[in-house]
Parts: sequence; C-alpha cells; structure tokens
Amino acid sequence: MNFYATFIPGLRDCIAEVVRERLPDAVIHKLLDGAVLFETQCTYDTLNFFCFNNIFAALTVMEQREASGAQGVNALEAHIKSVVKNPLPPEAESMIASNSKNIRSFRMVTSVENKPAAVTEKLKVEAERRIARVSGLAVNRGRPDAELWFLYRDEGFSVFMKRLTLRPSWEKSLHPGELPPPLAWILCRLGRLRHGDTVLDPFCGYGSIPLAALKYFHITKCIACDCDEKAAAHTAAKFKKRADGACMLHQTDFRSLGALVPAKSVDAIITDPPWGQYAAKSESLYDEMFTLFDLLLKENGGLVILGARNDAIANAAKNHFVMRKTIPILLSGKKAAISIFVKTTNGGSGGTRPPGLIYPH
Repeated sequence: MNFYATFIPGLRDCIAEVVRERLPDAVIHKLLDGAVLFETQCTYDTLNFFCFNNIFAALTVMEQREASGAQGVNALEAHIKSVVKNPLPPEAESMIASNSKNIRSFRMVTSVENKPAAVTEKLKVEAERRIARVSGLAVNRGRPDAELWFLYRDEGFSVFMKRLTLRPSWEKSLHPGELPPPLAWILCRLGRLRHGDTVLDPFCGYGSIPLAALKYFHITKCIACDCDEKAAAHTAAKFKKRADGACMLHQTDFRSLGALVPAKSVDAIITDPPWGQYAAKSESLYDEMFTLFDLLLKENGGLVILGARNDAIANAAKNHFVMRKTIPILLSGKKAAISIFVKTTNGGSGGTRPPGLIYPH
C-alpha cells in the first residue's frame, strides 16, 4: 500500500529515518519538503506513527511531466479525468469502498501545492459521482465524514488519495502557542530519550513535550515548569490522569528551578522557550537559561531547544554546551529551528547519548 503523509517542513531527514526504522520493508518513492510518499505492506492501523500531521492512502499517482507536461490546475484536471474515465486499480477501489458504519458522506478536495484549487464544475461532479458509486457514500461538500483528495505538487506529479486522519487541523484544535503533538514527539526523539531518564521542560506551556515524553518514550520522571497560570493548570489536569507519580509540575518562573530541582539530576532537557515577547523583556534570558541548564543537567546530558533566535541561543550556549545540529523548520508559517546540544566539561567535545527508545512498546 502507498501512503502520502504530511509533516512540518524542514524535517525531511528525520522523517526518512523514522520511516525506515519503523518499517523495514518501506520504499520511499518521494521525499519532499513537508511530505513523504512511501510504500509498505503494513496496513494503516499498524503504522503507529506520531510524527505526521496527516496520513492519506495514495490511490493513484500521475507523473505529470512524463504524461502530459501539464502543471497546476491543468495537471490536476488531467488526473481527475483519468480517474473518471479509466478503471481504478483493485486496491484503490477496495480502499475507497472500505468505510466504517459511521462514515456516510464524503467531499472531494482539489489542491495545488497545499492550497485549495478550483477545477471545472462539470468535471468535479463527474468525479464525485464516480467516487460515490465506488464508495457507496453520499456527496456532502459542507461537513462530510470522509475526504478524497486530488493534490498537485510542483515537483511534477499529482496524487489521488483518501484521507485517513479525520481530526481537525492542529491550528484549530490547539491553544495559542501550544506545540502540535507531532512536533513534540520529534523534539523528544531528537533528545534520544531512554527508559529511566529524568526529563525537564522549564517552559512547558500546555504540556505537549512532557506528555509526549511520558506517553511514547516511557521515561521514569518528568519535571515541568511554566509561569503562566492558565497553561500550568491545563498541564496539571493532564498530569492528574496519570497514576504513576512520574510527573512533577512547578507553576513558577524557570529561574526558581535551581532551588527546586537537585543539581546534576536531569538526563535531558527538551523545551520550547518563548520566542519573542518574553525574551524581549530580558536581554539576559538565554544566558540565565543556559546557566540553569548547566546546573541541572548531568554531564553529557542532552538538550533540545525549539526557538527562533538561534544565533543568540548558540552564543549563550557555547560556554557549557556543544551544538550537535541545527534543523531549520517552518512552524505555522514562521521560521524556526531545532537546536541540539550536549553538555560538556570545560567546553570539551563532549559525549553523545546513545539512541534511546524511539517507539512505544
């Protein structure tokens, strides 16, 4: 089966590594900025990926430059005509027809480079009728239970696909400033967390990073901190659902953690410090932040930071940490970067944390 999955732009190498490790039989057909097309014998319900925004079953793929040279909407319409006029592969028909009892309607989405694209109404109606016959579902362009997509990419191909993830977009479902769960998972993975680790997030916000670390990486202890009362209360409510006592939350300024957490007791720090408004209030924010991290982290402890002012972050870190990697990403239309450090002694080369638990049991 072919799958088309979307992810946060900038994470191509990380996503390719995850796909190959998780699915030894996987063949990656296209690795793009923000999307991957791969083939595997695994079914959707056994994929268990936590790094994707959405996953689609790729029903047919048309290489436009080879087929017609068409681009944009013209290429999209060429693919739709092909689906309307020609027999679908048996596997594609089976996937379209496979729906749970609560799936009764669908809509057809047409997109060029992830932006809505209008196609000829007559052609759209013909395609909707074809899909309706195969699926047994009714057309509902307003609030459907399922979506079938025709997507064109500037790399010169289009995909006819069925959306398998049916939740709303992260932008609509998260609090302002809350990290999307797939990104929180990626940050934890880049920290190479291991079972038995104590992990700290001193700017936990609504708790995306601590919850990902506890749920998917099975760490022993998580310490979270945030000075925002509303965000801390939200995270505390999530922590209460766990009965193992692995969560410790401090509603306080991060500078107070030096008196609350034993020195050199933390194995890894994974965090998303405020990007602009908070930092602007104090030019010494990053210096204070890294001084605290140096106090609390064990030698060779791991540090992963999501931020926007990466030159300032790197300059503040250099006295105590060695930067291993910087990954530029695009998050909700804003340029950001993930910086990965290791704590060293006297600015030495430092060690590396061995690969940790990547997938849940």
